[in-house]
Amino acid sequence: MDLGLLCAGQLDLGGRHADVYLTWGEPPAQVAEKIAWIRALAEKEGRSIRFGIRLHVITRDTAEQAWAEANRLLDGFDPEAVTSVQAGLARSESEGQRRMLALHGGGSRERLEIHPNLWAGIGLVRGGAGTALVGSHDEVAERIKEYHPLGIEEFIFSGYPHLEEAYWFGEGVLPRLQAQGLWQHPFGKRAASSAQIPFAGAASPR
Repeated sequence: MDLGLLCAGQLDLGGRHADVYLTWGEPPAQVAEKIAWIRALAEKEGRSIRFGIRLHVITRDTAEQAWAEANRLLDGFDPEAVTSVQAGLARSESEGQRRMLALHGGGSRERLEIHPNLWAGIGLVRGGAGTALVGSHDEVAERIKEYHPLGIEEFIFSGYPHLEEAYWFGEGVLPRLQAQGLWQHPFGKRAASSAQIPFAGAASPR
């Protein structure tokens, strides 16, 4: 099967039917190239399309703390497990997975920071979305801002452990984006003021 033709066929289908095209986290230049490609396909169909990105996040009060956490995760990756996972992923026919593998050279632990604050280490041990924004809260906010002008309107974030990283992001990054008018609580100002955590529920405790 020709992966180039497969990818082109899927993108044509996306341009014809998708409302939001979601990409995995790649360096901004590659994301911009992909957006231009998909947008042109949609315009050929007389359509417009929104774009989103899927990333992991490791955000802390300082850059040093964030990279220490990334390195702690990396140190916990068993070399044999990495080899086994990468061998399996290399057999995938997914064009997106091929692009993820190319970011870290198919399992190399060297030069995993592929763009400022963009780390490909997650992709060593899992398929799919394999990159994380790593840095201080200010740095992570700046990287998010870097993707937005490219056309990215929807962001899906996660981290390890999931709950703890959600708190780091909610308490550290969201207020910075909110202060610049780049994020608002989905339930409005009343919810944001009544909850200590920006993304928490709207109801006040009774």
